[in-house]
Amino acid sequence: MMSPFHRYLAEEVALDHVEGLIPRREALRRLGLLGLGLPAATALLAACGAPEQSATTTAAPTSPAATPATTPATAAPSPTGSPAGPSPLPTEAITFAGPEGSTLRGAWAEAAEAKGAVLVIHENRGLNDHTRSVAGRLAAAGYSALALDLLSRDGGTEAFPDTAQATAKLGEIRPEQFVADMKAALGEIAGRAEGAKLGMIGFCFGGGMTWLLLASDEPRLAAAAPFYGPLPGGADLTGTQAAVLGVYAEQDDRVNATRDAARAALEKAGLTHEIVTFAGAGHAFFNDTGQRYNPQAAAEAWEKVTAWFETHLA
Repeated sequence: MMSPFHRYLAEEVALDHVEGLIPRREALRRLGLLGLGLPAATALLAACGAPEQSATTTAAPTSPAATPATTPATAAPSPTGSPAGPSPLPTEAITFAGPEGSTLRGAWAEAAEAKGAVLVIHENRGLNDHTRSVAGRLAAAGYSALALDLLSRDGGTEAFPDTAQATAKLGEIRPEQFVADMKAALGEIAGRAEGAKLGMIGFCFGGGMTWLLLASDEPRLAAAAPFYGPLPGGADLTGTQAAVLGVYAEQDDRVNATRDAARAALEKAGLTHEIVTFAGAGHAFFNDTGQRYNPQAAAEAWEKVTAWFETHLA
């Protein structure tokens, strides 16, 4: 039986296919890496709205070299529009002590005059240049930032040249490990930005991780901004005092199905919060390297988030 986050990752693959971002064969390959056999993978694709295929359809091989992530015939056009926010400051690759004797990795961007410090959590493909850029943009806006690699204990994202394998590995990791590693990252930030209030931002899978940490009795966070991330079932947010800005996209029905529960959990915990849904935007609209990028929504979201951090971190 798949865990909720494991299922979320599998549904991401299915929706990538439904929206035409990857062909069916590639979707089946990626679902195979996530542990779904052909019948289960086919059923998930159908449940997410993919058209039925003939009974002779076979699963793709799982070797990364056998099938590229996309092919020229099916690749979507490159996104257009400039990234939201200022030009990023450079990031520095760092390592630091994690739980149980582990070594964690990340990208650190230091603000010239920090108004606060922020933990950044990546999407479902691991720590990449886009997430490093977000940390750099936050630093340029006055918030020192650490983009954590949640694949650190498995050699880091660079150990998975096939991004589908990186996604599959994230699906295998226990939520308790994610929480422990994120808490260790907050400790690292606190040591590097002494006296600064701590915030958090995460995107897609990382948005779900942000909700997860908020529900894990973490008192050090002063502000958080989960972007289109699923709320863990039964999440209890009474262990945090963070001011939470929940960011959603109008055309993201799957994640929006947890929006009311998120609002209820925030209200029950008595937290300062705001839920904002960007009209005309779809899932992952902030990722300027992806095919769902929406420059207008991304720019508006950046202004909203930095204003939120200005209020609750500075």
